[in-house]
Amino acid sequence: MLPVIDLGSSDVPSQIASACRSTGFFYVSGHGVPPSLLTSLDAAARSFFSLPDEEKRSIEMARGGSAWRGWFPVGAELTSGEPDRKEGLYFGTELPAGHPLPLHGPNLFPAQVPSLRPLVLSYVDELAAVAQEVLRGVAQSLDLAPDYFSSSYTADPTVLFRIFHYPPATDSGWGVGEHTDYGLLTLLAQDDNGGLQVHTPDGWLEAPPLPDTFVCNIGDMLERLTGGWYRSTPHRVRNTSGRDRLSFPFFFDPAFTEEVPPLPDRAAVAEDGRRRWDDASPLAFEGTYGEYLTAKVAKVFPQLWVRHD
Repeated sequence: MLPVIDLGSSDVPSQIASACRSTGFFYVSGHGVPPSLLTSLDAAARSFFSLPDEEKRSIEMARGGSAWRGWFPVGAELTSGEPDRKEGLYFGTELPAGHPLPLHGPNLFPAQVPSLRPLVLSYVDELAAVAQEVLRGVAQSLDLAPDYFSSSYTADPTVLFRIFHYPPATDSGWGVGEHTDYGLLTLLAQDDNGGLQVHTPDGWLEAPPLPDTFVCNIGDMLERLTGGWYRSTPHRVRNTSGRDRLSFPFFFDPAFTEEVPPLPDRAAVAEDGRRRWDDASPLAFEGTYGEYLTAKVAKVFPQLWVRHD
């Protein structure tokens, strides 16, 4: 069982340190996000995913240009070159059209489900506040000032939010295959159907939904910042519930134009002998976070990258 960390407790930094050194995953409780917000968001998302694909295409990702916002169908997203068994919606910080950076710009919202827009934008604001609070604990766990991240790397964060729909599995294929997340921190809400698996030192562990919690995991850039002291842990999803599974991953990452050098005096731990899912170490990367992110996303949606590079 992954640890549960109450953000209102007095020893959050030490609990985060223990979780990030062992599995890189933990549950977050005491976050203050109203349960009604996620309930309403879940209902609106299900209304959208129940539409015929012809109607969903009114906000397909190709219409979002280099902002990469909108809907994609089952099988259109790749993990390690293999199609995922899921469809989804891509959102981010709401920005004006014509933004000069890739993965930045206006969101695409469906006219058929008008409630989705205010719910998504409210949810993004709420989760950004939770992410900053978790990063305060991360900073303190590394003997840094509590505002180390909020005053630098996440003063103008890269915020990406997804809503994924996993149809019931009909074979042994993965809803999403083994992967790590790219940035600093992910906060995941999931429905009651389960399916998330985390790779721990003892093998693959189920991470079932717990009421009023988010699953939190660290990403490649936090592994890079800590020189491997904290690990970006592989995870995967298979929906064996026989029902439609929805998940809501929120990615809170460094500023797009920020370089992410390792922190001083933070040694990498010994390799465990297991190959990374993508055969690429975040510790070896040089450049800005945006360069790292776009290179990764280009492999996920190669057809869009060719069209909008």
